[in-house]
Amino acid sequence: MKPIWIVDDDQSIRFVLEKALLRDDLPTRSFTNARDVLTALAQDDDAGPQVLVSDIRMPGGSGLDLLDKVKARFPALPVIIMTAFSDLDSAVSAFQGGAFEYLPKPFDIPKAVELIRRAVEESQREEVSEERDTDAPEMLGQAPAMQDVFRAIGRLSQSNVTVMITGESGSGKELVARALHKHSPRANGPFVAINTAAIPKDLLESELFGHERGAFTGAQTMRRGRFEQADGGTLFLDEIGDMPFDLQTRLLRVLSDGHFYRVGGHGAVKTNVRVIAATHQNLEQRVKEGGFREDLFHRLNVIRLRLPALRERREDIPMLTRHFLQQSARQLGVEPKRISEAALVWLGNFGFPGNVRQLENICHWVTVMAPAQMIEPKDLPPEVGVSEGVDLNDAVGAAPTLALGEAELPVNLPLSSPLPATQPVRLLAEAGEHSWEHGLELDASLLLKTDRTDVWDELTRRFESRLISAALAATRGRRIEAAQKLGIGRNTITRKIQELGLE
Repeated sequence: MKPIWIVDDDQSIRFVLEKALLRDDLPTRSFTNARDVLTALAQDDDAGPQVLVSDIRMPGGSGLDLLDKVKARFPALPVIIMTAFSDLDSAVSAFQGGAFEYLPKPFDIPKAVELIRRAVEESQREEVSEERDTDAPEMLGQAPAMQDVFRAIGRLSQSNVTVMITGESGSGKELVARALHKHSPRANGPFVAINTAAIPKDLLESELFGHERGAFTGAQTMRRGRFEQADGGTLFLDEIGDMPFDLQTRLLRVLSDGHFYRVGGHGAVKTNVRVIAATHQNLEQRVKEGGFREDLFHRLNVIRLRLPALRERREDIPMLTRHFLQQSARQLGVEPKRISEAALVWLGNFGFPGNVRQLENICHWVTVMAPAQMIEPKDLPPEVGVSEGVDLNDAVGAAPTLALGEAELPVNLPLSSPLPATQPVRLLAEAGEHSWEHGLELDASLLLKTDRTDVWDELTRRFESRLISAALAATRGRRIEAAQKLGIGRNTITRKIQELGLE
């Protein structure tokens, strides 16, 4: 990882931050003035910082001047400004278009490290996004329904009109939104995405519109919202149907005249943003039920673009599967696996309730778990084992089994299928190589043979994803009930769903 650059003429500040960041395994490089920073950047752009932390008042050039010059060359670089309380008001007005966040002096060391970590995560997200934009194809699909989507994107390429994307969860609505942005006159502007269903109601207003210093407890500095961040570009509002009713009114105002107020603010902020909204819900029905404003619906529904579910474009499954297998192999640093025609038939018969996202996860799973380079039907994960249109008895005959008391259960039984009720279910130790613990061990062994250093995080993420998905399936999507069954808090499951991409 690139180092965190610290710029301050105060040696004690540099020393404290260096030691605190090194304890968190964050490399650092320190400078005493802005002039040296610019010299170092001029020597090698690629050797620049992951995050820049700078004081305002220094000899040899102010932090404000440094911010302007750095942002002109590296607009995506997060810059944190250290400022004394007496400087804060002037700093806020000067930094609105640039700083990632402010660190008031004197600062609390753990909070400073936490802030810098957030900036690092933001920087890494930008890097991944840039790689995805340059290396990967935007969207794949030969099915007539997808060709219609591609034609619609082409027709809208020179337009700034508001678009509503509808489609099931996991069908790729954000990819369509990114394609609309990339091929629009705003392509050089920012693309900012927010999932309105994943953010608690009391925080969503601040996320969208920002807040002023002192607007609420903990608001120590002014913060720009997503509308300001997307100025000159595109704002993607995912799951718009879940937006609280009172915020719908504020959104309608912004769409009408381009003005809004930050939380706790008294001055109108002007923004020039193209809004693309998406939902998996029937908004017409939500309007009839009184859960969604009719005037906002008509404002958003200028052009509607329906994205087909994966089961409606089954002819694309082989192409997408091979693409995701290549992608997973690159991510894991292993040789790409091939898939047999028989396995593709099983995938083609599967209903894919999670759509393209579920297929991508399956390809990642088999890249790690399949023992041979050629993927056969028996190598597919459990939920794909009994496909739609395939007789259960035939599937059981073809699938490996686990001993369950006096009954037998196919390993490939889908998660939604009930367990046999003839005997109390008791997994035997003799299940051996078919146990999930053994699968975890194989998974870990394969990952540990690569150069990755995040095996713990990767396996934990996948374990939590499966566990939460199973709980949501058991409770038909009711998050509070799922959290109760898992023994975790409501806020925890909401945060995990967002982090794991399970919305």
